[in-house]
Amino acid sequence: MAIATRRIAPRVADQREKWITVPEVLAELGIARRTWQRWRALGKTPECSRLPNGELRMKLRDFQSWMESLAETRKAS
Repeated sequence: MAIATRRIAPRVADQREKWITVPEVLAELGIARRTWQRWRALGKTPECSRLPNGELRMKLRDFQSWMESLAETRKAS
């Protein structure tokens, strides 16, 4: 007799994209809100989504990719 294996569906929370808030980004970077606003006006921040209440959110993976893109590479001496 074969043992039946049951597939357990992943939790819904695991299937959703992780979103972060602007205050979380400000704390992570150690910058003022005005600096973030200036960068955003210049188009130098990750893509954000505006919620119906007016707050901004961004995908964590977009923020991480953006941070990686800012890394400087050392030139060989």
